[in-house]
Amino acid sequence: MIDWQQIDTVFLDMDGTLLDLNFDNYFWQQHVPLRYAERYQLPLEAAQAEIERRTRSVEGTIDWYCLDYWTRELGLDIALLKEEVDHLIAVHPHVTEFLDAVRAAGKRVLLVTNAHMKSLRLKMERTQLGGHFDQLICSHDYGVAKEEQAFWERLRAEQPFDPAHTLLVDDSLAVLRSAKRYGIGWLLAVYQPDTQQGRRDVAEFEAIDTFLDIMPGG
Repeated sequence: MIDWQQIDTVFLDMDGTLLDLNFDNYFWQQHVPLRYAERYQLPLEAAQAEIERRTRSVEGTIDWYCLDYWTRELGLDIALLKEEVDHLIAVHPHVTEFLDAVRAAGKRVLLVTNAHMKSLRLKMERTQLGGHFDQLICSHDYGVAKEEQAFWERLRAEQPFDPAHTLLVDDSLAVLRSAKRYGIGWLLAVYQPDTQQGRRDVAEFEAIDTFLDIMPGG
């Protein structure tokens, strides 16, 4: 699946790739609607429908991932609400050993996420994964999401890399397609971003069940 001799740089997504997407799905589908319903005295079903409508309207944009945007839009302290359910933050199997093996193999490893910096900070505190990377990259610092070509251009300007010798592992098919258009040579999806949901169709991409599938030297 991967010829590690051809790889110099590894980009890894966070939510759904390194971390169980169950936290984010539960947060946005259950916890935020619950607090929204309490705040505005709505039935839970009405609150869920309203949150879904609002999130779909900006899906794939930088606002979709921005906690400050949702705090303003919903009148809720979204960063604080995340801390209420942070016990659900969990690392996927074999992630830490994969990160260590890739760096031991001499590859440059960057976390490249659309998550807001407040969410990134919380998750790094809870998982202690930050020290396993050469760099943590947040798309909010560039003002565009990974779905946009401008993101890869700005990333390359700040963190030079050769697309042909770069691997991206990401659970978002939209992001993988954006990276493919940009010319990133090695692309992998994730079969089960959320451990509470079944294996999914990853369309045209190869994918992994766990990082054991692509462990260097494995």
